[in-house]
Amino acid sequence: MSEPVAVYVHVPFCPSKCGYCDFNSFAMTGDIVGRTVDAMVREISTSPHRGRPAKTVFFGGGTPTFLGADQIRRLIAATFESHPPIESCEVTSEANPGTVDIPKFDAMREAGFNRISLGAQSFNSGDLMRLGRVHEPSHIARAVGAARKAGFDNINLDLMFALPGQSDRAWRDNLRIATGLHPEHLSLYCLTIEPNTRFYRLNSRGMLDLPDDDVQVEMYETACRVCEDGGYEYYEISNFAKPGYHCQHNLCYWRSEEYIGYGPGAVGCTVVDDKRVRYTNTKHPDRYSMAVENGSDLWCEHETIDGQALRMEQVMLGIRLAEGLRFDTVQLDTGVLNNLEQRGWVTMDDHSVYLTSEGRHFCSEVTLALA
Repeated sequence: MSEPVAVYVHVPFCPSKCGYCDFNSFAMTGDIVGRTVDAMVREISTSPHRGRPAKTVFFGGGTPTFLGADQIRRLIAATFESHPPIESCEVTSEANPGTVDIPKFDAMREAGFNRISLGAQSFNSGDLMRLGRVHEPSHIARAVGAARKAGFDNINLDLMFALPGQSDRAWRDNLRIATGLHPEHLSLYCLTIEPNTRFYRLNSRGMLDLPDDDVQVEMYETACRVCEDGGYEYYEISNFAKPGYHCQHNLCYWRSEEYIGYGPGAVGCTVVDDKRVRYTNTKHPDRYSMAVENGSDLWCEHETIDGQALRMEQVMLGIRLAEGLRFDTVQLDTGVLNNLEQRGWVTMDDHSVYLTSEGRHFCSEVTLALA
């Protein structure tokens, strides 16, 4: 029997394009949505990886819940047919709080999803407006309640900090409200200004009032304290969970395991002829659909990951985890390790190297030193 693998399904559609977003997403409606879903079903159903069991399935985007319930059911059914889920399979869908209700969550639960990741981002209406989100703060609690009524007992909330004009006090308020909803998992991300986004253009003109580095550090420390007090374990730099609720799909990425990607712009990384190959599907829904319909090659980019590139990736991803970077995964320079330990950025035992609480703020520097 084939080794189980993580499966990612990318839904590229959103109600609108957020100002900070550089993901492969499109504010599209009409026939292209149905055409793309048809193409995705076909890609999944004819996959060369067909028959390999799924240990995790993750629907991301974009906004998967932008689709209708029947379209979501078709996609998950095709996924399960090509990749029969193992008994403990974690099946996640991202969701925008403004695009869900009890009937949609009921349909998703019945179809086989067992985890929901809600893109809350903030409980402040001004933040949401500046970010370009289509939901309101009240929609978040409503979405959590709807998911609970549908039977979901594994819910994540995504929140962002260091937003334009955001204070540490406002961030604490967001965390207080979020933990008060009792999600099993929290993903807490510092806003990054990515090229080819509206925020990048505004920032280049000096039009974004962003917190300085010291405030960002304090916001992260606040998040760690609030999560610890609320019973959430730190297990990755930006991710905190109740015991037993670590995101298994994302752990596959951070542990540099294989994953299969489907849909426009989806990224996968699989072993081909004993080499790790990372590929990206054609990104635009129209061109992707045409390629599937014509039986053309879907990859727009691919690379073989070996040598120094593989080492860099294993260090960069593994050091982020609370479980640490194992010495039997990557051979590390003892002198460099000792220097990082003296600086207070890492600690070690016989098996692994770990970031300290201070070292989490210097993760990039640690990665470059170790790689």
